Amino acid sequence: MNTLWYGGDYNPEQWPREVWDDDVRLMQKAGVTVATVGVFSWAKLEPEDGRFEFEWLDDILGRLHAAGIRIDLATATASPPPWLSLAHPDILPVTAEGVTLAVGSRQQYSPSSATYRRYADRLVRAIAERYGSHPGLEAWHVNNELACHVPHDYSDESAAAFRVWLEARYGSIEALNAAWGTSFWSQGYGSFEEVMPPRAMPTFPNPTQLLDFDRFSSDAWLGVYRAEAAILREVAPGVPITTNFMGFFKHADYWAFAREMDFVSDDHYVDPADPAAPAYAAMTRDLMRSLGGGAPWILMEQSTSAVNWRTRNAAKPAGMHRLLSLQSVARGADGIMQFQWRQSLAGAEKFHSGMLPHAGENTRVFRETVELGAELASLSPVVGSRLRADAAIVFDWDSWWALEQDATPAQLSYVATVFRWYRALWRRGILVDFVHPSGDFSPYRLLVAPSAVVLPGTARHSLAAYVEGGGHLVMGYQSGILDENLHVIPDGYLGELRDVLGIRIEEFAPPAAPSLSGGDVPALSIVGLGGGPAHEWGEIVDAVSAEVLARFEGGMLDGHPAITRNAHGEGVGWYVATAPDDLVAVVEAVIAPVFPNLPAAPPDDVEIVERGGVRFVLNHSELEVEVDGVRVAPRGARVTGTGTRG
Repeated sequence: MNTLWYGGDYNPEQWPREVWDDDVRLMQKAGVTVATVGVFSWAKLEPEDGRFEFEWLDDILGRLHAAGIRIDLATATASPPPWLSLAHPDILPVTAEGVTLAVGSRQQYSPSSATYRRYADRLVRAIAERYGSHPGLEAWHVNNELACHVPHDYSDESAAAFRVWLEARYGSIEALNAAWGTSFWSQGYGSFEEVMPPRAMPTFPNPTQLLDFDRFSSDAWLGVYRAEAAILREVAPGVPITTNFMGFFKHADYWAFAREMDFVSDDHYVDPADPAAPAYAAMTRDLMRSLGGGAPWILMEQSTSAVNWRTRNAAKPAGMHRLLSLQSVARGADGIMQFQWRQSLAGAEKFHSGMLPHAGENTRVFRETVELGAELASLSPVVGSRLRADAAIVFDWDSWWALEQDATPAQLSYVATVFRWYRALWRRGILVDFVHPSGDFSPYRLLVAPSAVVLPGTARHSLAAYVEGGGHLVMGYQSGILDENLHVIPDGYLGELRDVLGIRIEEFAPPAAPSLSGGDVPALSIVGLGGGPAHEWGEIVDAVSAEVLARFEGGMLDGHPAITRNAHGEGVGWYVATAPDDLVAVVEAVIAPVFPNLPAAPPDDVEIVERGGVRFVLNHSELEVEVDGVRVAPRGARVTGTGTRG
């Protein structure tokens, strides 16, 4: 397409046919260019085993095509019909406690179930053969939000699949024992048949077993995608294929998924009541762009106003939906889609907002839907264009899984730690990519690695080479602690990076948790760069060759380095051993030699991004701001530019 995608999930099976003509009329009025169809239609398409009913789908696809609306056609495998689970209860997922999950919701299947795969593959083939050459088909949409509700399945079938996965990974039971450190707690295995998933246990499971089960589970869901995509490519070659991600979703390694997809797409639901939402949304957009190697991506789902699944479901105030949609375009999206087109009257998502709300077209939400469609139509010059970032954040699912296990020095949030660094860079107006630890660091002048707790030797070597070659590396606490098997890197942690950073770490000293008596816990404090309160983490650092820019003050950490800087080779390695409240001051010191000509920071909660010759000035605050002599309304946007592709 040479225009932006604009539309949403369309579920005509929820409505009588007399509504369909009205849907198409209003879609045209709203400027809809793409509709996602069939995501949860399995029971409608196959009401009985082997009996397919496609006439209704023929009808609706024909109507959309005649109206000039392209089709993102789903494979409908996201929620098996009740008859399948009744006939084959072996497809149902099982929790770590041995509870079988029942029918009546969605995604009630195990990704390792051969029975589920057989029936799903049959449905996908039938859909592909019928619609693979449909003139309105724009893309295939595989399944839906894979692993969303069942990130791990502990059934016997998954246990058998886990053992196969482990044997392929390690080759021998001796290698598994070495990797898992099973000499601890008498866990040595004599054969792969003895190995089970980490089901409910008396106390802490083996950490590497947990990590491998996370890896296996992600791969099992990727296998669901691969099986469907293989059929689609066989039957309908040339039609692009995607599946919808869920932003920073812990249970699926999206680096691995993205390599299998023709384009990345994402579902992201901002909490309108969260003041940090604009920056967090920007971080999510940048992750999606990075997962696709910088290629344009699609925002596949968002809400026009309130969702239905939070404790309190705040509505988006006027202008916010437009602003966040334009943010996505500015950060690389070639499409803005919503869940869903017409707000449902029944079911678990009936209070989830839609493009066409319960109250109909004479509403604020629908008026904004129409206005946004017109504005997006005017932005076609950005379609296909890419952005260039000079800074990147190292992001890795292995570190996420490992950092948030139990039996660690403190319960930390990996994404929250990453977000603190991202937000400080965002406030400074610096565009950020995300990069895998084994990725290419060479395009970036600045690299930040927050809590990269799992760093294999190859990654440590690459980071060291990056600094030696002139790069500026900032490492945060809890980085370079473990190898890929979660074995401790001895002699002060960090491995090859000790010389790069000019430090060694003696001991962890996170601040205490609140006492049982409810007394206050003394906060960490640092003096020097970023001076003032700090929180979450502290450690005893020895500065071997590094310059100490800030020190801890008070308590057992008194006088120990908190922030260091070390010249190494042609570059610089920074280490930040805590979470300073004034992280912006730290970032200013880091970026000064890296981006000497960086413009002044934009006003608070304002982001400025240029893409494809178009300049986006996005004001997320509730105050009018002035940027380059132009006033931007509260929670508003100014979009200017030459209109030429950059």
